[in-house]
Amino acid sequence: MKLSALHKGDRAIIKQIFTDESLKSRLFSFGVGRGSELSIEACSMGKQTMEILVDGTLIGLRAKEAAEIEVEKL
Repeated sequence: MKLSALHKGDRAIIKQIFTDESLKSRLFSFGVGRGSELSIEACSMGKQTMEILVDGTLIGLRAKEAAEIEVEKL
């Protein structure tokens, strides 16, 4: 399932990231990688952006970026 399919309050584990190296590097710098547990803290109207919490860090993602991250819902 894609991260973009989750809703506020959902929790998941990242399985794989299918994106370019620049975004992967940015995500890794925030501690987001395979095996990371996250929770969805907020979604904008229309789900164009979402905020995820990973290891105490709040990260904003665009819908396109979230659609490139494969997760397993907890």
